[in-house]
Amino acid sequence: MNKITQLFKIKYPIIQGGMIWNSGYKLASAVSNAGGLGLIGAGSMYPEVLREHIQKCKKATDKPFGVNIPMLYPNIEEIMNIVVEEGVKIVFTSAGNPKTWTSFLKSKGITVVHVVSSSVFALKAQEAGVDAVVAEGFEAGGHNGREETTTFTLIPMVKEKIQIPILAAGGIATGRGMLAAMILGADGVQVGSRFAASLESSAHNNFKDTILSTNEGGTQLTLKELAPVRLIKNKFYNDVQALYETCPSKEELITLLGRARAKKGMFEGDLEEGELEIGQIAGLIHEILPVEQIIQQMMTEFEAACEEKTKFEF
Repeated sequence: MNKITQLFKIKYPIIQGGMIWNSGYKLASAVSNAGGLGLIGAGSMYPEVLREHIQKCKKATDKPFGVNIPMLYPNIEEIMNIVVEEGVKIVFTSAGNPKTWTSFLKSKGITVVHVVSSSVFALKAQEAGVDAVVAEGFEAGGHNGREETTTFTLIPMVKEKIQIPILAAGGIATGRGMLAAMILGADGVQVGSRFAASLESSAHNNFKDTILSTNEGGTQLTLKELAPVRLIKNKFYNDVQALYETCPSKEELITLLGRARAKKGMFEGDLEEGELEIGQIAGLIHEILPVEQIIQQMMTEFEAACEEKTKFEF
């Protein structure tokens, strides 16, 4: 047992990222049933849809699972109340100040984890009373830190500053990546992109297939003036870059972005006009697999890499 498996009462220190349009109850329950911790992604759900997914997840697994809540959510109070009413025991918060909701959630007996992109924010999260942090590097898909700190440098910097458990995120999809993160100071890992390309992910098959064909250099962090996001280089991404050449105002970027771009791309499968969010690690993802197989492959590779590490000679 390590700090993460103990904290969440799970078999493996592997947490599935609560990705919008990917992380419904089917993915979350599959990850939990396979020994990790599944997270329902509340960021793309209306309050009553989230309630439905929580209820279905409780029926689909008797193992621990959680909910990821971006605190920029317009109906945040309603969402937090639903989580409490439905008896959710683990909440991951992101995109906001951890002080806002941590004490409320902790008072309801909920384990709270906050996603950070720097050691400064990790320290603030610890001071706010969270039980653990996810330190997410620049390699990650979707919304990202402005500092562009990579996972390899972020983890030891966070480890130096805080005492609570650390989950590494960004660029981790293999057992070797998991071992590297843990050697650098992480207690476990949060995996997003690898689970987006799973059978149980709620994303459109067009998007899943595109993940498989995305190679090194096929993604880029953009739209930093709004909220930095890592996207696959498709037509919409190219339109954004063309607009940048005109030195656009923030309003012009907002107009181009419009509404529901991420839903259009990842959930509805529009590969031209949609926002396709995935991490740099997509270049190492070559097939769509069931969650159970993904986790078993990661653990087999992790154990083999641990044995290999003991054979280093200098």
